Amino acid sequence: MESEADRADERLASLAVVLPLAMAGFVIAAGCWTLFAVVGVHLRSELNLSNFQFGFLLAMPMAVSAALAIPAGLAAQKFGARRVMLICLAGLAACMVILLTTDTFPGYLVAAGGLGLAGGFYSAGLQFVTSHCESSRLGLVLGVFGAGVTGAGFNYYLVPLFHQAFSWHGVPLAYLIVLLLVLALLLILTDPEDAAADPAAETSVRVLLRQMKHRRAWQLCAYFGVVAGSFFALALWLPDYLSAQFALPVDYGARLAQWFVIPGALAQIAGGGLSDRYGSARVVSRALVVCLVALFLLSYPPMTLFIQGVDATIRVEYALPMQAEGLLVVILGLAMGCAMGSLQRLVIVENRPVAAFVAGLLLVSACSVAFVLPVIFSSVNHWLGIRSAVFMILFLLLTGCLFLFSRESRRHERESFLHPGI
Repeated sequence: MESEADRADERLASLAVVLPLAMAGFVIAAGCWTLFAVVGVHLRSELNLSNFQFGFLLAMPMAVSAALAIPAGLAAQKFGARRVMLICLAGLAACMVILLTTDTFPGYLVAAGGLGLAGGFYSAGLQFVTSHCESSRLGLVLGVFGAGVTGAGFNYYLVPLFHQAFSWHGVPLAYLIVLLLVLALLLILTDPEDAAADPAAETSVRVLLRQMKHRRAWQLCAYFGVVAGSFFALALWLPDYLSAQFALPVDYGARLAQWFVIPGALAQIAGGGLSDRYGSARVVSRALVVCLVALFLLSYPPMTLFIQGVDATIRVEYALPMQAEGLLVVILGLAMGCAMGSLQRLVIVENRPVAAFVAGLLLVSACSVAFVLPVIFSSVNHWLGIRSAVFMILFLLLTGCLFLFSRESRRHERESFLHPGI
């Protein structure tokens, strides 16, 4: 008879194959979210797009991801995460073919909507990796998988390089090749019989919500949505902000923005690992405090103060140099990534039987915030005429998030202490 140690070793060996493949797929899928953030600059001039058309094109992948996240999670539970992941990768490859062949705005809009399959891959992929790991490693494994968001930052570096060497059309071609490679590896190296698939699994959203710890689960999803949505929205906004703030070329501003996205994405690994050891609530609270300090310093715009002295007017100028602002942006990315990894672990641990469905809820909340925030950024920027107002908005948003999260965590700890096991 197979011992418990043998089963644990077999599960660990399976995880060693599954996790890198799932993460590689998510790196490519996350890159699809920000593809038009850089490519769209070239499309805007080629097709003479209006501001509304450009904004709609930019938002489509996030909007469709939000719509597909929960259905993909339910399908992963019922039919198997591996099957859903393969379908999403094949759909993303088809979108790259459309990008290579179309030259009209409706064609690009269809491709942008298709890139929302990246959200379906996230829901299914999270179910895939959690079904192959022990609870003691769950935070670290989820952090490694979530670190696939680094793909969102690669576009800021790769697109300008391809545009200089060939044309921006080289980017979807490169994506197509890598997508087909990951698709082939997933087919060859993973077991077609997905043990986590349950044909009798519940697919009613109403019933699944009743199975969850209603109030706490919804609150945690909302906190994750605020932090992750702010991260994605800032990732989309930073190239234009840095270019305008320091009078840099757009390509250079995009390359600087990757120093926010990539460290932030990798910090999810640290957030998940630290949560396994010290608890998610402690890690989230401290990470959000660091976020607020960085946002407070970034929110001050360049200013000149005139102080009326006894004999003369004293002029004091304040402006963060680019190096200092860049360092604060990196710190902000690391802290937000750490908070995202911790919150993701906390939600999944408390709702592991419906992990794929919860993953869909997490992505819906994050994509919804990421869809709304850029609109708010542009409106406030136009109204106030201050570029750093973006950081003022995020400071207020995360301050509220930290206050509510800390209060809810203390309430949950008191209930656990008074009613152990409940």
